[in-house]
Amino acid sequence: MSLSEGLREMPSNAAWLLSRARDRRRKVSAAMLDAAPVGGDSVEIRMKRAHDAAERAREVEQRAVEAEQEAKDYSDHAREVSEHGRARVTEVNRETERQVKQRVAEAEKAAAEAVKGERRAAEADAEEERQEVRGEVDEEIEAAERDAEAARQRAQELVADATEQLADARRLAEEAAEAARAAAEEAHRQAQQLADEAQQQASDAEARVKAAEQVREQSAGAARHTARELERNPTNGGLQSYNKPELIELAASIGIEGRRSMSKGELVDAIAKASRRR
Repeated sequence: MSLSEGLREMPSNAAWLLSRARDRRRKVSAAMLDAAPVGGDSVEIRMKRAHDAAERAREVEQRAVEAEQEAKDYSDHAREVSEHGRARVTEVNRETERQVKQRVAEAEKAAAEAVKGERRAAEADAEEERQEVRGEVDEEIEAAERDAEAARQRAQELVADATEQLADARRLAEEAAEAARAAAEEAHRQAQQLADEAQQQASDAEARVKAAEQVREQSAGAARHTARELERNPTNGGLQSYNKPELIELAASIGIEGRRSMSKGELVDAIAKASRRR
């Protein structure tokens, strides 16, 4: 039997003890009647025996009352113990709940600190990786810019070379034309003196003029090609990067009329249009 069951049944045990004491008193009275002889002892002896039996019954009853009181005391004590035990259980439950909450709070705090630490570490790693990637991208950009600068320099050199060659071609064409004109004049003058010889010289001069015109046409074609390339690939500003005297010279090479009266924008437009014509 458990402690709680014993405590619940203790009041009924006290009642049982009281009933046992009463039964014992009745048995003692019956024993007194049974013990009296039918015709032997005197009334005094019988009264003494009855008195003794009554005393014993009172003693038994007194012990029963004391036992009942003792049982009641035990019951009260058991109730106090039970109430104290329930209070203690309640207090233990409250304390354990407090400890559980405290430990959970501490665990949550530790977990939050761990999360913060991991976040800081992750952010540091991410920043390091970003710095590394930015460094690589900067190096790639610098390399691309160096390549672009080298390409621009090569283009400038090619443009300068083409301009120089164009100037040489124009000079040669002018020299050839001047020489052809001089030869023609000389031939015409001599033709006045000697008709046959002059006719032959005139034919020779015309041939030289045609050759000079071919040279001029070749020079104009080279100029148109240069203008087309500048228009298609304006890496260094295209035709806009030329000053007006240079544009006038380029227009003369192509054969543009009225070039000296044009503005720089008109020269650029005229040269661009002429370069697109074959």
